[in-house]
Amino acid sequence: MKNHIKDWLSPFGIELSQIQMALAVLLVIVVISVVIHLVLHRVVLKTIERMAKNYRRNWRTVLFEEKLFSRLALTLQGVLIHAQAILWLNEGSTLREVLSAFSLLWVILFIMLTFFSVIDAFAYFAKNNKKTKNLPIQGFLQAIKLFIALVAIIFMIAVVIGRSPMLIVSGLGAMTAVMMLVFKDPIMGFVAGIQLSVNDMLRIGDWLDMPSYGADGDVIEIGLTTVKVQNWDKTITTIPTYALISDSFKNWQGMTESGGRRIKRAIYLDVSSIKFLDEALMARLNQAKLLAPYLSEKSSEIEVYNQKEQLNLEVKINGRRLTNIGTMRAYLINYLQNHPSIHKDMTLMVRQLAAEDKGVPLQIYAFTNTTDWAEYEQIQSDIFDHIYAVVDAFDLRIHQSVGGADVRSLLLMSKTNEQQEPKEQIHRELPPKEKPPLDKQTKNQESDDV
Repeated sequence: MKNHIKDWLSPFGIELSQIQMALAVLLVIVVISVVIHLVLHRVVLKTIERMAKNYRRNWRTVLFEEKLFSRLALTLQGVLIHAQAILWLNEGSTLREVLSAFSLLWVILFIMLTFFSVIDAFAYFAKNNKKTKNLPIQGFLQAIKLFIALVAIIFMIAVVIGRSPMLIVSGLGAMTAVMMLVFKDPIMGFVAGIQLSVNDMLRIGDWLDMPSYGADGDVIEIGLTTVKVQNWDKTITTIPTYALISDSFKNWQGMTESGGRRIKRAIYLDVSSIKFLDEALMARLNQAKLLAPYLSEKSSEIEVYNQKEQLNLEVKINGRRLTNIGTMRAYLINYLQNHPSIHKDMTLMVRQLAAEDKGVPLQIYAFTNTTDWAEYEQIQSDIFDHIYAVVDAFDLRIHQSVGGADVRSLLLMSKTNEQQEPKEQIHRELPPKEKPPLDKQTKNQESDDV
C-alpha cells in the first residue's frame, strides 16, 4: 500500500517519511471504514428495517429492537478493519500490530453483544408465548450470557498478551478457588434455578408468600441470582434465588388453579347464652325456611328416643334436647350450601372449637367459587354480616370484651341510682353516763359529814 501511495505522489514531487506514510495509510483505512459504516447503517439497515416493519410477523421487528443487525454490521466493520491492516500495512510494523489487536478486540466485543441480542430476542419470544411465559428461563439465559462473557474476556486477554486462549484456560485451574468465591452467588443461583425449574416449584406470575424476606405478592422475574416479587402494596422485594431452596416459602398458585379460595374464620359466642330450645324459641325458629326441615326431623328423632327410654323430661338433664348453638350450626350449614358464591365440590362445614376465655368459637370452613381477592373478601364479609345479624334470633350473644364506653356507662348508671335514692338520717345514741362505784360514793358522803 505504501508503494502505491509513493507511486501516486511521485509525479507531483511529494516525498513522505515513514511516519507520514503510516499516517496516510491509517487515514485511508479510516475513510474506507467510515464509508462502509455509512453504507451499512444508513442504507442497508434502513432498508431491512422498512422491510421488517411491513412484515406481518413481529420477529424481525424484535430483532431490530434488540439491535441484532446493528451489532452484526459493527462486527463486519471490525473484520474489514483487520483485513485492511493485514493487507495494507507491513508485517511486523507497530501500527499493524496495534490496529490488528484493536480490530480483534472490536470483533470479539461485538460478537459477544450479538449473542446477547439473540438471547434477549429469545427471552422476549418466550415471555410472550403462552406455553413458556411462566417458565423460569431467565436464570438460564443469564447463565448463558455469563458464560459467553467469560469466554469473550479470555479471548480478549489472549489478544492483548499475544498468547493462545488455551494457555489462559489452563491457568484458570489455579484460580478456581478465587472464582468460586467471586462467583458464589451466580453459581448458587444457577443451581437453585435448575432445581426450581425441574421440580416446577415456582413460575413467573405465581403468588409467593415468604414472611422471612417480607415478600407477599406476584413473582415478576426469576433471575440468575435474584427473584423479584411485586408485593400487594406495589413494592418490590428481591430474594436470593438460592434462598428459595434453603428456606421455606408458600406458593399460592395451587389455590388459584383449584378455582376456590378458603374461608376459615370463627365467631365467639358467650357461653352463658347457650341453652336448650324452649317452646317459644322453637316456634319462632320453625318459621325459618332453612331450619324448618331440620327442626322437624330432629324433633321427631328426639321424641322417639325419649319415649323409648321412658325418661322424666321434667328434669333438664334427662333425655335429648335441641340446643340453640347446635340449631345455629345446622342453619349455617344450610345457609352456606344454598349460597351462590360457595364452592359446593370443596370442603364445607361449621364446627365448634374448644372454648376459650373469649367464648365458644363457632368456625366457618368453606371455599368460595372464585379466587379473585376483591370478590373473595366481598363474599366473606357478606356471609359474616349475615351471621352477626342472625345470632340474636337464636338467643345467643357474641362475646365482646368490656371497653371504655361500657365502663363509663356503668359508672354513669351507678351515679344516677345514688342520686335517686332518699337520704336517710342516721341517729346515733350516746351511751349512758356511768355512775361511780358504791364504796367511792360512801367515802364521799363521810368526807361531807366531817
